[in-house]
Amino acid sequence: MNILRMFAAAMLAGAGLAGSMAAQAAWPADRPMSLVVPFPPGGATDIVGRTLAEALGKQLHQTVIVDNRGGAGGTIGAAYVSRAKPDGYTLFLATIAHTIAPSIYDTLSYDFEKDFAPVTLVASSPNMLIVNKDLPVNSVADLIRYAEAHPGELNFGSAGTGSIEHVSAELFARTAKVDIRHVPYKGSGPMLTDLISGQIQMAMETSGASIGQIRAHTVKVLGVSSAKPSSYFPEIPAIDESGLPGYSSLTWYGLLAPARTPADVVDKLHQAAIAALQSPEMKQTLQSIGADPGGNTPAQFAAYIAEQTKTWHEVLKGGK
Repeated sequence: MNILRMFAAAMLAGAGLAGSMAAQAAWPADRPMSLVVPFPPGGATDIVGRTLAEALGKQLHQTVIVDNRGGAGGTIGAAYVSRAKPDGYTLFLATIAHTIAPSIYDTLSYDFEKDFAPVTLVASSPNMLIVNKDLPVNSVADLIRYAEAHPGELNFGSAGTGSIEHVSAELFARTAKVDIRHVPYKGSGPMLTDLISGQIQMAMETSGASIGQIRAHTVKVLGVSSAKPSSYFPEIPAIDESGLPGYSSLTWYGLLAPARTPADVVDKLHQAAIAALQSPEMKQTLQSIGADPGGNTPAQFAAYIAEQTKTWHEVLKGGK
């Protein structure tokens, strides 16, 4: 009798294992997937996320639903995904904000480098160094000389403390060794309004938010924050090449899954994402915000996340 029971138990265990393997092999099954976008609808991250979700859905022959979970600088959405089942059906669109957050918030309920499985960098775009049109500077070198001659008198605006605009300008000040003062706003809109009117003098704004004002000549643009001139804005010099060697700061978006997602599922997600980035819809969306497509490997993206986290920690915490 004991032998029969042992045989039955082995058969059941084998069946369970086979069922589990079959379920994993069948990924993605005929069920919706969700892409968590950690910011409210309407912004650049949401625009990228919605286009990516549609393109991924076509590649995987599944419905990919965008789930906006905004708040706390993108950390609410990140915390939600970090606790999600690692089965490949809950995905996350991270941004540079998630490598900044560990240096901004005293405590987080997740570890961005340990609780996620990187899939690929989706896109990156330069930020624009813009100044009030009446400021007597016409280049990055001019601005640095002006800041050196007027320590503490230049105010730079941002969309809020810890935003990419904030930390990019802090990196500029650290690299140039100049004393400029931060003025946080509740979003790019009111910040740009005050920059145009002269209430503040400069900003390191995202290309998507600033390009309209640049083209309307309501502000002066001195440089792009990429290491080399952007293919979308070839007429604007790189900050690195026009007065501040070594400076580089990009806004980026990346696709991740919860940690412990099976390696073969991550691999399939990576292949689908690479194909999605080549779709006409994705190319058009990225072009509209001046972003270049990504497409690196999961290992390369993991290394990039680690490097970015270290960089912003050094900028915001002085390496401590």
